[in-house]
Amino acid sequence: MARREEAVNMTEQFAEFKDLKDIDKTTLISVLEESFRSVLSKMFGNDDNFDVIVNPDKGDCEIYQNLEVVEDGEVENPNKQISLSEARADDDPDCEVGEEHTRKIDFAKFGRRAILNLRQTLASKILDLQKDAIFNKFKPLEGQLVAGEVYQVWKREVLLLDEEKNELILPKDQQIPTDIYRKGDVVRAVIENVDNENNNPKIIVSRTSQNFLRRLFEQEVPEIHDGLIVIRAVARIPGERAKIAVESYDDRIDPVGACVGVKGARIHGIVRELRNENIDVINYTSNPQLLIQRALSPAKISSIRLDNEEKHAEVFLRPEEVSLAIGKGGLNIKLASILTGYSIDVYRDVETEEDIYLDEFKDEVDEWVIEALKNVGLATAKSVLRTPREELIDRADLEEGTVDNLLEILKAEFEE
Repeated sequence: MARREEAVNMTEQFAEFKDLKDIDKTTLISVLEESFRSVLSKMFGNDDNFDVIVNPDKGDCEIYQNLEVVEDGEVENPNKQISLSEARADDDPDCEVGEEHTRKIDFAKFGRRAILNLRQTLASKILDLQKDAIFNKFKPLEGQLVAGEVYQVWKREVLLLDEEKNELILPKDQQIPTDIYRKGDVVRAVIENVDNENNNPKIIVSRTSQNFLRRLFEQEVPEIHDGLIVIRAVARIPGERAKIAVESYDDRIDPVGACVGVKGARIHGIVRELRNENIDVINYTSNPQLLIQRALSPAKISSIRLDNEEKHAEVFLRPEEVSLAIGKGGLNIKLASILTGYSIDVYRDVETEEDIYLDEFKDEVDEWVIEALKNVGLATAKSVLRTPREELIDRADLEEGTVDNLLEILKAEFEE
């Protein structure tokens, strides 16, 4: 009786596992049947003549052995055959030689060793199921935001546990340099990679990934979450500075203003999460010259020469603007290159020392004309005057009369 109770409890424990790990009923039945068959195969050489019926609703399992009925004294393999008299005595009085006799097996009678073997087999299969469930759950979540509590801090990585006690690994090279971790802290990151090498799922998370910055903006800015604003490009040097280019699908929404929030309320939360990483938010444009100008902000550009095939830009600036374009430690120009996809070289434009930005001519030149010129990398009067008339008409898509009138105004300024 004790052994029978032990077998029943084992099945109940498996049912509890199903509830905890959300294993579907079909998988539960399959694993329990495979476990019993594995033990039966070890005991009898094979399990071909056994039927295993799992009753998950009742929480039990029935085993039947199918035996060939042979004449008394002719049983050669007791695992496959049964004598006629024994079969008739076993609640089958009408059976005949050559027929199949089925008898129910009481697994508990096989002894403690068989039960322990079944326990071990079940435990092994349950562990494999658990690993598969973890991998299948987290693999589709790569790139998504996750939170975990710091459980252990090592030199090369930090172990986090999510709400369901799944292990998340945060390697040193995926940590923001100024991050400090203490046991019990709640840390946010993105799932960078999930692999299942040797059936051992490993979930790697990151706080330095560009996706981490993207997900934080999605969480803090409802317009991004709802798809009204889209993030077109991201460039990061973790813990130092980042640039993000955004575009609005609704003309009534200012994408930069929406991302920054009233008095910086939205972006301040992201900056704090990134350990005071400075974030520049710019309006995206498909015009490469204008995008490069915006990406190099706060520097004011005089002119730009582009090689679209080589993805290279030569940027000319007033001498006092060069350091702004490069930025401290070269961060500004490096991030601008990543954001725009162009390698950028900056040059001092000595001819612009007495130059005038086109914005100064708004009283004499229509603003849309100035914007058209700035969009092709011409932001100062002298940069326009150095450009051939035909090229101005073609590149800026301006009428000949508009260009001629513009050139007269600019030339007159310097002649005076």
